[in-house]
Amino acid sequence: MSNYHIKQFEEYFQVYRKSVRNPEQFWEEIAEEHFVWRKKWDNVLSWDFKKPEVKWFEGAKLNITENCLDRHLPTRGDKTAILFEPNNPNEDAEHITYKQLYARVCKFANVLKEKGIQKGDRVCIYLPMIPELAISILACARIGAVHSVVFAGFSATALSSRINDCDAKMVITSDGSYRGPKTIDLKGIVDEALNDIPGIQSVLVAKRINSNINMKAGRDYWLDPLLEEAYSDCNAELMDAEDPLFILYTSGSTGKPKGMVHSSAGYMVYTAYTFKNVFQYRDNDVYWCTADIGWITGHSYIVYGPLANGATTVMFEGVPSYPDFGRFWDIVEKHKVTQFYTAPTAIRALAKQGTEHVEKYDLSSLKVLGTVGEPINEEAWHWYDENIGKKKSPIVDTWWQTETGGIMITPIPFSTPTKPTYATLPFIGIQPALMDESGNEINGNQVEGRLCIKFPWPSIARTIWGNHQRYKDTYFSAYDNMYFTGDGALRDEVGYYRITGRVDDVIIVSGHNLGTAPIEDAINEHPAVAESAIVGFPHDVKGNALYGYVTLKDSGEGRNHDNLRKEINQLITDRIGPIAKLDKIQFTVGLPKTRSGKIMRRILRKIACNETDQLGDTSTLLNPEVVDDIIKNVV
Repeated sequence: MSNYHIKQFEEYFQVYRKSVRNPEQFWEEIAEEHFVWRKKWDNVLSWDFKKPEVKWFEGAKLNITENCLDRHLPTRGDKTAILFEPNNPNEDAEHITYKQLYARVCKFANVLKEKGIQKGDRVCIYLPMIPELAISILACARIGAVHSVVFAGFSATALSSRINDCDAKMVITSDGSYRGPKTIDLKGIVDEALNDIPGIQSVLVAKRINSNINMKAGRDYWLDPLLEEAYSDCNAELMDAEDPLFILYTSGSTGKPKGMVHSSAGYMVYTAYTFKNVFQYRDNDVYWCTADIGWITGHSYIVYGPLANGATTVMFEGVPSYPDFGRFWDIVEKHKVTQFYTAPTAIRALAKQGTEHVEKYDLSSLKVLGTVGEPINEEAWHWYDENIGKKKSPIVDTWWQTETGGIMITPIPFSTPTKPTYATLPFIGIQPALMDESGNEINGNQVEGRLCIKFPWPSIARTIWGNHQRYKDTYFSAYDNMYFTGDGALRDEVGYYRITGRVDDVIIVSGHNLGTAPIEDAINEHPAVAESAIVGFPHDVKGNALYGYVTLKDSGEGRNHDNLRKEINQLITDRIGPIAKLDKIQFTVGLPKTRSGKIMRRILRKIACNETDQLGDTSTLLNPEVVDDIIKNVV
C-alpha cells in the first residue's frame, strides 16, 4: 500500500469511529452542510427496533427535488444532468441540462396535477429506460405523490398485483420499448394488467416505438400533447422528513411482493453521501450505472444520489450485447465515462466473449469501477480489474438491499485495499454484526454467521406498505433489537466482510432477487402439476440459475415432457416475467419431506449443485427413497 493509501485508510477509520460513537451528531453535520431545508429538524433521530420505528430529522421540511434540481440552477444550469444513450447506437445521445431537466420535471408535475394527482397519491410507473422514467419519478416527488416504479420486464399479473397493493390512481407507461433488436408491447401489458382494476383514473402514455396501440377513451392520454401545454414552473410541495417518497416492491420468500417504503429526508441524505464517497465523484466526471431504474440501484444511483450531487448521470436504454458485445465499452469511450457501476452477471457475460470487444475501445477515462446485485466471483473480479480497469481503477464491490436504500458495505476507492469477492468494510455509520442461529453475536475475526445491523442508518426502509406487521416479522423478529438482512456473511482475519448469500428462500439470479414461493405458485397452477420446489444452482453467467423439481399428477404418464417444460416456463413468464424462467426442470415421483411435511430444499439444492456426497443422513425423512430416484434422474 502506498503512503497515500495508508493516509486515506487511516482517515476512513477516523471518520468511521466518529460516525458510530455519535451517529446523531455525525448525520446532523452531514445534513446541515450538504442540503437545503425549508425548516430544520427538531430531533435528529428516534428509534425502536422492537416496534420497529425509525425517524430521522423529525420535524424537518424539504422537497428532495429542490436538492436535486433547483439549487444547482445558479451554478450548474447548463451542465448535463442526464445523458441519455438510446438502444440504437445510430440514434443520437441526448444531453439534458439541469435547466432543461428542471423545466421538464415541472411540466410533468403540472400534468400530474391537472389529472388530479395530489400529495400522498400513489402513481405506478411502468416505463423503459428513457428520460421520461427519471422525469416522471422527479415529477411525482415534486408534488408529493408517492411513486412506485415497476420494472418493465415484469408480466401483466405482476404489474397488476403491485398496482392493487399500493392502490395507485395513475399508471405512466409508453407505447412500447426497445430491447436490442426487439420491441416489447408495454401498453398491451398495461391494458391486460388493468382488466381487473377499476381504480385507475388515468394512464399517461409516452411515445417511444411509434406502434399502433389501443387508447381507451377517458382513461388513456398521450403524454406529449399534455406536456406541450403545461407550464414549465411548478412550486415544490412542502414535505415532512418522514413523508413517504416512494414504494418499491421486492420479492419475498412468501408469495406476495413486499412494498418497501422509503422516506424523504433520510433517504436523500444517505444516498447522496454514499454516492459521493463510494464513487469519489468530482465535478465534470461522467458517471454511469447500467442498472434499470425499476430496481433500487437505479433509484438511488442513477436518479437521486447523482442528481443531489449535481452529477452527470448516464441512462442507457439498451443491452450490453447489442449491436455487439462491445456496446458498453463503446459508450464508455464515446462519453468519457469516469465511474462505471454494473452487475457481476453483465461482467461474466462480457468476459465469456473474450477481450476482442474490449481492446478496440479507449477506456482510459475510467477512474472507479463498481459491482452490485450479488457477490462477484473471483474470476469475474480479475477479468474486470485487468481488462476494464487496467489494474488502475479500484473495484467497489458494494453490498446493500432494496430495504437499506443505499450502499452498506463497500471499499472506498483509493483508500480501502480491495480483496476479490469481499465487500470489505462497513460504510460510514453502518454497524454490522454476525449472529449465530441461537441469537448470540459472534465476535472476533475469521468467523461466519448471519448478517445483522445493530443501529439505524438514515435510508433504512420505514415499513412495508400496508403491512407493518410483516415488516416487523421479516426484518426484526429473528434477532433481538437488530435488523436482519436475510444474508449470511463471513468476516476474515482483518475484519473484511464477504457476503455468502441468502439464508431464506430468495435466490439471486442475474442480480434480481427472486422469491421461490411465487414461482412455485405459478407452476402449481398447471393442471398436470401436483407440487413443485425451486432451488438455485451455480451458473457461469447469471451467478445462479433456477432448477425446478416438479411432481406431476398421475405420474404424468402419456404427457410429452418437453412440451410440459415449455408450458411451465410460459406460465412463469405470464405470472412473473421472463427473468424467473427455469433453466432446468426435472419431473420427480415426489419431493423429499420431513415427517411434518416440509419440503427439504437443502437436499434438493445439493442435488442441483451436483453435491450428492454432502446430503447427510436422509433416513429420517418421511420418504427417503425419493432422494435416490431424484439423483438417478437428475437433469
